[in-house]
Amino acid sequence: MKKTASAVWQGSLKEGKGTISTESGALKDNPYGFNTRFEGAPGTNPEELIGAAHASCFSMALSMMLGQAGLTADRIETKAEVTLDKSGEGFAITAIALTLDAKVPGADEAQFQQIANQAKEGCPVSKVLNAQISLTATLQA
Repeated sequence: MKKTASAVWQGSLKEGKGTISTESGALKDNPYGFNTRFEGAPGTNPEELIGAAHASCFSMALSMMLGQAGLTADRIETKAEVTLDKSGEGFAITAIALTLDAKVPGADEAQFQQIANQAKEGCPVSKVLNAQISLTATLQA
C-alpha cells in the first residue's frame, strides 16, 4: 500500500508560500509557510501534520489492539504535541507527547495501560524514524 501527498513551494524561506495536497483530496492546496510554522499565522505546518498523523495512527492501532483483547472503545481521543527545537544550525523534532482520553467499557486500568503502551510502540507512525527514506529529485529548467 502506498499513499501520496505533495507540497509546492514558491519563493524564499521567509517570504515564500507553499501548498500541501493529498492524493485522497482530504487536503487540497492547503497553505503553509514560514509564518504558519514559526509565527502562528493561519495555515498548517509540517509539525502539525505529523501530530495529526501520529494521533490518528495511534488511535487506530489502539482500537485494533483493544479489539484483539475483546474490547471496543466508545471513544478514543488522542492529542499529539510535537516539539520542534533549535538544534545546532537548524531545527529538529525532539519529542512527541501523546495524550489519550478513552472510554473503554470493560477494561481495567492495568489492561488499558498495557494495551495503550503497545499501541504507542506498534503504530506505524511511531516507527517512522526507522523508515528507509528515498528521494527522487527533478530540477526543472
